[in-house]
Amino acid sequence: MPKPFWTRATIGAVSVVASIAAWPPATTVHAQRLRVAPAVRSYVRVDTSVLAFTNVRIVDGTGAPAKEQQTVVVRDGHIAAIGATGSVTIPTGAQVMNLAGKTLMPGMVMVHEHLFYPTGPGVYGNFAESFSRLYLAGGVTSMRTGGNMNGFGELAMARATNAGEKAGPFIDATAPYLEGPGLGLGQVRIIVDAADAKRQVEYWANEGATSFKAYMNITREQLGAAIQAAHARGLKVTGHLCSVTYREAADLGIDNVEHGFLAANDFVPNKQPDQCVSRGGAAQTTIATIDPQSAPVQALFKHLVDKKVTVTSTLTIFETFTPGRPMPRGLDLLLPQLREQFEQRFASTARSTNSIYTKLFPNGMAMERAFAKAGGTLIVGTDPTGGGGLVAGYSNQRALELLVEAGFSPLEAIRIGTLNGATYLGRGDKTGSIAVGKFADLIVVNGNPAAQISDVRNVELVFRQGVGFDPAALIESVRGKVGLY
Repeated sequence: MPKPFWTRATIGAVSVVASIAAWPPATTVHAQRLRVAPAVRSYVRVDTSVLAFTNVRIVDGTGAPAKEQQTVVVRDGHIAAIGATGSVTIPTGAQVMNLAGKTLMPGMVMVHEHLFYPTGPGVYGNFAESFSRLYLAGGVTSMRTGGNMNGFGELAMARATNAGEKAGPFIDATAPYLEGPGLGLGQVRIIVDAADAKRQVEYWANEGATSFKAYMNITREQLGAAIQAAHARGLKVTGHLCSVTYREAADLGIDNVEHGFLAANDFVPNKQPDQCVSRGGAAQTTIATIDPQSAPVQALFKHLVDKKVTVTSTLTIFETFTPGRPMPRGLDLLLPQLREQFEQRFASTARSTNSIYTKLFPNGMAMERAFAKAGGTLIVGTDPTGGGGLVAGYSNQRALELLVEAGFSPLEAIRIGTLNGATYLGRGDKTGSIAVGKFADLIVVNGNPAAQISDVRNVELVFRQGVGFDPAALIESVRGKVGLY
């Protein structure tokens, strides 16, 4: 058995498991360390008031170069000190973890995630329990759900993980979709007019939703009413758009648009107002062939930047539609029926000889890179819907790899997946980077993702507000059962 890389700075070493703090009574002030419920404790490896990481490489999430041989002190769930090893005083009684050869980086902040997954034609199952654990196991410490098929259940899961009653990331919970007629999906309520859009936003805001997502068939009038109602509550609106163009949504005040530019209808000739152009037709053909450096595209980039609209990259979902791409990881965790269902679709995709995605996918990558170069703010998520195949946690790691493939440096990709997401969620002062005073939302990686982004797959520990979770235990708790809960 390998020697543990943690010790105590005082006489009388105590094992990590034995150091787990007892569940405090409700009246106890627990500072800012995550309050871990008994049901969650089996997934915890580190829970102590004072913790020191020594001899570690730091990738801080800001895009700055990695720093070697660093020490980070955590006290009561917050980062208390950072500096070169030997220059930082380790407090008496601290639990010390020697992380030589490993990297400490911020927990990922992903902003197009779901707690549901396709289980049949037009049916999305509730995977809130298993996916929450898997997001955390993969290194996601904060996330926004980019659409809600489970109503109150999603809000309840957010409350539970945010409080440490269940294992998972901090969740910014999106309300059920804001959608007009035309989708044909029974799990989505249809908005009838602008007044109805306003009522739906106000209802779900009152119930605890903290974000909203407009969908493909919403009209400009409905979207404008929803944005105005959400902003009145200090809440943000994103959109997977089709009937409304990106430019129109920006003018209405939308905060974010989803799927990079692969959902944009701005360049479709003769597009009619408030009409969704088929995803399999003119819209995709246009994006597959347009030059990211062309004047119309650059003008749209500038408009989005001027209007402070953030764009979410979701390359992972589009990769599953593209022939010649690798099989996604984590499929062994799914129920056999769901795994086989995706494997059949993957094989069919691989056989395709005329798929639009062979051009669409790389050009979508190029547009995201060009938008960032034009001064735009990119954030990232995975969207585990479509035809399946994307497993929470594994797909988040893949999202960073795809950003690097798109032309971003590993440090830029990590910033997009950490600090950019936290800043968009209004939590940049609390998380998203390694800085004194912020939450100790951290992941320990075996390797150097600043040099080789695929090392981000090697997550050994995940800390939420100073409490260290065991990825292996989280994964094993749902192996072969993702699809049941």
